[in-house]
Amino acid sequence: MRVLEKGTVTSPKGYQGSGCHVGIKKKKKDLALIVSDVEAKAVGTFTTNVVKAAPVVWDQYIVENCDSVKAIAVNSGVANACTGEVGEQINLEFAKIVGNALHVDEKKVLICSTGVIGKQLPTQPIADGIEGAIQALDYGYDAGNDVATSIMTTDTKPKQIAVEIEIDDKIVTIGACCKGSGMIHPNMATMLGFITTDINISKELLNKALKDIIPDTFNMVSVDRDTSTNDTVLLLANGLANNQEIVEENEDYQTFKDALYYVNEYLAKCIAGDGEGATKLLEINVEHANSIQQAKVIAKSVCTSPLVKTAIYGNDANWGRLLCAMGYSGESFDPYQVDLYIESEFGKLQLVENGMATDYSEGKATEILNSEYVKVYIDMKISDGKATAWGCDLTYDYVKINADYRS
Repeated sequence: MRVLEKGTVTSPKGYQGSGCHVGIKKKKKDLALIVSDVEAKAVGTFTTNVVKAAPVVWDQYIVENCDSVKAIAVNSGVANACTGEVGEQINLEFAKIVGNALHVDEKKVLICSTGVIGKQLPTQPIADGIEGAIQALDYGYDAGNDVATSIMTTDTKPKQIAVEIEIDDKIVTIGACCKGSGMIHPNMATMLGFITTDINISKELLNKALKDIIPDTFNMVSVDRDTSTNDTVLLLANGLANNQEIVEENEDYQTFKDALYYVNEYLAKCIAGDGEGATKLLEINVEHANSIQQAKVIAKSVCTSPLVKTAIYGNDANWGRLLCAMGYSGESFDPYQVDLYIESEFGKLQLVENGMATDYSEGKATEILNSEYVKVYIDMKISDGKATAWGCDLTYDYVKINADYRS
């Protein structure tokens, strides 16, 4: 596998993108298009929040009932969530505007929205700006970067990647971008994520690959324990790599799945590291747990603990907070069997052995924690279950950002 320099969602063959300002936001780009030259198979994962935005309901219907799609259209600034039947009609109108501009049926257009909940999405700016967005479509990096930039809300930077693999003597590319900074605690996928590939693969296996990977990547991210109303990951495959169609779980399928996992994990970590107000990416590794499920539950319990997150922000090796978060996870274990370590580019240090403090240096611990990427290792010493969760520290700026979000 090769990670492409300046790779993005338009890197695979046959995908164009654009991003522009149409007037949903005051100044920043607020409309993005991803368009495939040929119709593409589409699969997706969606929020488990009972309160689902209109575009989530629409996309779920499309990927479950339609064979292929032509485009993804995304607006930022308004989430079109908690908007009732009016919101559903607005979403349909959005799809029709894009479909008409591309000369395809509205059911060939997947829609995503992100922004403030409860406001009705104005469609007139979209209708007025769609031709400009269509004319701006391009295959290059700049176009892909425009897509990644246009879907941002409180994100501080675009999040994108592309990789190449070889299948059936053909070069296959996977490109992706996502957004997410706050209201991040997925239980399905991520905030908004768009993955494109030119691989030729059956829809069934495309769907299986995504569904198998999501639980260990995007579902292991948390910024603030809030599961969004709009969480969506969409994966398109247009077949333009011209490899022999993958219709069984063979070596080619595994090669693709491994690359897809890499892309998803990379984006998951980007989201965690760019959490609202965050200064650090926090990685919690649970090892030798009773099961994978136990490891996941404990890793996420520690990763989401406000007291753990504030300790990490303060470079404070307050390991008791980690054990406390493990203890209220709901999982049963012997605390006097647990070892804890912290690690960064400044070294690795054991803080706890068999549930009690080691004779560690507080100065060294502070040095290790004073990093943009802090890893915690929790050794349960029970069996072979393991899992990793990603989050971030909790800072004053998180409160400021969310207190002023609608201002």
